[in-house]
Amino acid sequence: MRQQLEALRRRMLEEKIGAYLIMTDDFHGSEYVGDYFKCREYISGFTGSAGTLLVMKEQAGLWTDGRYFLQAEAQLAGSGITLYRSGQPGVPSVEEFLERELQPGETLGFDGRCVMASYARKIRAALAGRQITVCGDLDLAGDVWADRPQLSREPAWILGERYAGAGIREKIAEVRRVMKQRGADWFLLASLEDICWLLNVRGNDVACTPVVLSYLMMSRDEVRWYVQEEALTDKVRAYLNDAAVAVRDYRQIYGDVSRLPAGARLLYDENHVNEALVSRIPDGAQPLDGENPTLLLKAVKNPVEVENERTAHIRDGVAVTKFIYWLKHQTGREAITERSAALRLEELRKEQKDYIGPSFYPILAYGEHGAIVHYCADEQSDIPLKPEGFLLADTGGHYKEGTTDITRTIALGAITEEQKEMYTMVLRGHIRLADAVFLRGATGMSLDVLARMPLWEKGLDYNHGTGHGVGYLLSVHEGPNSFRYRPASVRGSDCVMEEGMITSDEPGIYLEGRFGVRLENLLVCTRKRENSYGIFLGFEPLTMVPFEQEAIIWEKLSEQEIRWLNAYHAKVYETISPYLDKEEREWLRKETEAYGGR
Repeated sequence: MRQQLEALRRRMLEEKIGAYLIMTDDFHGSEYVGDYFKCREYISGFTGSAGTLLVMKEQAGLWTDGRYFLQAEAQLAGSGITLYRSGQPGVPSVEEFLERELQPGETLGFDGRCVMASYARKIRAALAGRQITVCGDLDLAGDVWADRPQLSREPAWILGERYAGAGIREKIAEVRRVMKQRGADWFLLASLEDICWLLNVRGNDVACTPVVLSYLMMSRDEVRWYVQEEALTDKVRAYLNDAAVAVRDYRQIYGDVSRLPAGARLLYDENHVNEALVSRIPDGAQPLDGENPTLLLKAVKNPVEVENERTAHIRDGVAVTKFIYWLKHQTGREAITERSAALRLEELRKEQKDYIGPSFYPILAYGEHGAIVHYCADEQSDIPLKPEGFLLADTGGHYKEGTTDITRTIALGAITEEQKEMYTMVLRGHIRLADAVFLRGATGMSLDVLARMPLWEKGLDYNHGTGHGVGYLLSVHEGPNSFRYRPASVRGSDCVMEEGMITSDEPGIYLEGRFGVRLENLLVCTRKRENSYGIFLGFEPLTMVPFEQEAIIWEKLSEQEIRWLNAYHAKVYETISPYLDKEEREWLRKETEAYGGR
């Protein structure tokens, strides 16, 4: 039994708490969180990036998704915590478990700053009429964490208009236009990516996401940025002052929300504002729950951002292409493991101009590890690469010119016919989606089937979305645009595709205990033509890295699929070859030769 778990139970006993809930979120619902917020990890020992811990007097459970089943099972062994595999048959949700196990008269506690308002409402609805008290102002995990890290306060910096493509005043005016349409007097914003997009600032308070811990609240004539004083340089202060943005202390937001005047109409998105903030809205104010005005504004990249992204992907393409060349020529000649290969790729990215850092933790999965969708090598699991089979490499980077995310499945040597078969089916799905032309008004749900069809025809599938939106030097996983065939539970996630949206195209196949294949490019949505039927849209690939020609069964590609791939490879060679040395360039020429040219 973990000592941290027992210490938490003692605090629960002191506070008369029957069940205590710990989410993975920070105060802002971020995908990745800083060390200060890793209470769930501290209490449970589970280090995955998604999961919910529920502790009761005599039992405890951790809920996580399929990406982390194997990892959680290993890390929870002997901890006294039961693993609940979310989404599996017969596995109750956290809310269902609470409804079944909590008894009348008991109290459920949590830290409302780390629980989004929409989820808190869901829990209260599940427990309604059960005579169960819900207390959302208890940081009990923090109470027992004696050496808890400090809250991050890294310096903020300004992203100039040459990168952002629009100024802070222009963006604020756009948000105010939406506020007026919705009849809002005030707008409360807690999503870090949205705040940094609006103010054209970036930081380093969250791993792999260059944002600043902060809140923002604005009216039709005032903008307040709630941020830690230590994060602001004189240059940033002057920039904010020039834009009429008032700086207030990070923690003052809670008091300011509670002092909103009677009748004030406050717009916020309950999916992206924590329960502690919403609970402080005074009775006299009028809450207006709705999609953040910044959501679509941020998702549709302006022409400057799109052009910058092309530049970022050239630099990233050079690094990844050099990496693949190195792997193919050195595997079997020198000792290379999954982790050392990841370090080599990071070195190559660091050689590129304006590189800032990784956009997510790298996934380099060799052999059977490739069948684990979000595998991440650690000291125990790290294995050597051999000159045979597949290495699945899913990585990305942040540049001042934008954010990248790419997956290539690389043949390190001899591969089987089955591996070629699977690679070819995934590639066909990837091409079908990338080559789509559709009427404006289509959503990602309309298009997802294009990528899955080659696999579905064989009775196969992959248990993840086909694509996600990507931010501009923000979160590599950005809504609302996506490709998926099932409706999403989050509001706004089934939006129509718009010109300027950047979305990943990443079908895959995962054969447990054997290997996995995933192929990913980032696509920017573009206008193709307009006629009496309307505006037709399509995609342009931003990623510039070759696919694995020796893994393709060419006879199974259609003529159109071959034309697309030949044109793509010609573009890759034209774009990337000037940045390679002689040997790399000759290798790339062969790797991108048109089918039939060998």
